[in-house]
Amino acid sequence: MADHHPTGLKRWLFTTNHKDIGSMYLWFSFVMFIIGGAMAMVIRAELYQPGLQFVDPNFFNSMTTMHGLIMVFGAVMPSMVGLANWLIPMQIGAPDMALPRMNNWSFWILPFAFTLLLSSLFMDGGAPNFGWTFYAPLSTTYGPPSTDFFILGVHMMGISSIMGAINVIVTVFNMRAPGMTLMKMPLFVWTWVITAFLLIMVMPVLAGAVTMMLTDRHFGTSFFDAAGGGDPVLFQHIFWFFGHPEVYIMILPAFGVASEIIPAFARKKLFGYSSMVYATASIALLSFVVWAHHMFTVGMPVAGELFFMIATMLIAVPTGVKVFNWVATMWQGSMTFETPMLFAIAFVILFTIGGFSGVMLAMAPVDFQYHDTYFVVAHFHYVLFPGAIFGTTAAVYYWLPKWTGKMYNEKLGKLHFWLSMIFVNLTFFPMHFSGLAGMPRRIPDYNMMFADFNQLASIGAFGLGLTQILFLAILIKTIWGKAEKSSDKPWDGATGLEWEQLPCPAPYHTFDTPPKVS
Repeated sequence: MADHHPTGLKRWLFTTNHKDIGSMYLWFSFVMFIIGGAMAMVIRAELYQPGLQFVDPNFFNSMTTMHGLIMVFGAVMPSMVGLANWLIPMQIGAPDMALPRMNNWSFWILPFAFTLLLSSLFMDGGAPNFGWTFYAPLSTTYGPPSTDFFILGVHMMGISSIMGAINVIVTVFNMRAPGMTLMKMPLFVWTWVITAFLLIMVMPVLAGAVTMMLTDRHFGTSFFDAAGGGDPVLFQHIFWFFGHPEVYIMILPAFGVASEIIPAFARKKLFGYSSMVYATASIALLSFVVWAHHMFTVGMPVAGELFFMIATMLIAVPTGVKVFNWVATMWQGSMTFETPMLFAIAFVILFTIGGFSGVMLAMAPVDFQYHDTYFVVAHFHYVLFPGAIFGTTAAVYYWLPKWTGKMYNEKLGKLHFWLSMIFVNLTFFPMHFSGLAGMPRRIPDYNMMFADFNQLASIGAFGLGLTQILFLAILIKTIWGKAEKSSDKPWDGATGLEWEQLPCPAPYHTFDTPPKVS
């Protein structure tokens, strides 16, 4: 048998241990987060004032494309898979993931995929410059030569995601501890099971879209070329049929994280457990019938606009149920406000703001005004940064003492939170106003009337970027520096309550070793 706990370099290259693989995913996602953030800094530096200051417009377009792709596929998704690897076996009482070798493989595909993508920055014609949604014909007829490397990179990311999803499903359905029925699982596990089914259903759709791009570029097909009888709008339908469930793939595990953290620091059981499970499943199902709300301006029939408008407004209902349940869990709880709880509360508040702007965008008649303006940029960044990224950050602060046996510095953690909170709002809130005033997205130059809002957003963005360096310093100090040892029950001291006095199960529903079957 292979050594389950190899040492040194072998430990990381060939490990089949779910904790090691989870750590590799999390560190990889953090590296990608910093790289994607650096690209955002290029964008915000250029937009600090009107006129062309620092970069060529073509390079600016490459930065918007690469920033989006790296943040979505390189930062957010791997971070959620990292949390799944660490937590799911512990939360269901399994010794490891069901398919440990495939687990290792699904991770090691990713560094190569993103190296391929980043190498396109150094190629003739530059990196892909057609936006992270890579609409045809911009990406097919007019895409630079590096587009082919981008297509291969997307295929590799998709393979990795599908393998990770299969692993989660097989683990949860086959390896739960005796007595742990599906409706007794922690909510984080539930959200990941539903996310895994979404991944398996939509990643092949993305693979189909990029394969059709490849054949349009090199093999004489014309799926998206109107001159050959194809239809560029078909690309948008295929892309968004993948793209909208993808949005929920990024946010559902963060919902699970919030559903673990809020009850722990409110000293109460989660309000409405079963309704949370059903709401999550409803969101996943409805995510498949709303894709064309991204396409209201393509000239679809009014009946189509009406259907997608109503379906989009309907998806706000299960999301509202979840927000209500989180607030009801906090209601009259004995709350304390350690760093994980602060990030979780900010997640609920700011995600809700992003949800409200989403309901605005769902209205087809007014979407004609908002479409392709900075209002859309503000909307999805409010959902993704305080949503997916605050969710991951909360999870790291919450489980880090369990993972490492050391307690992070609470004062520095709170400083990280408050700086993040201030700068996230300073960066993305002004974008609502510049968007409503008509500023188009993905442009390197703009009218003088948008200058003040852009200046605020750029100052916020640089502050937000520097704040994440503080997060890195906190992690390094905790893991490798002289941090105080964490007890087995790390939040006892912080909360002033004995673990056993908590009126809810311990926030770690974990078995370090699987329970013995009598």
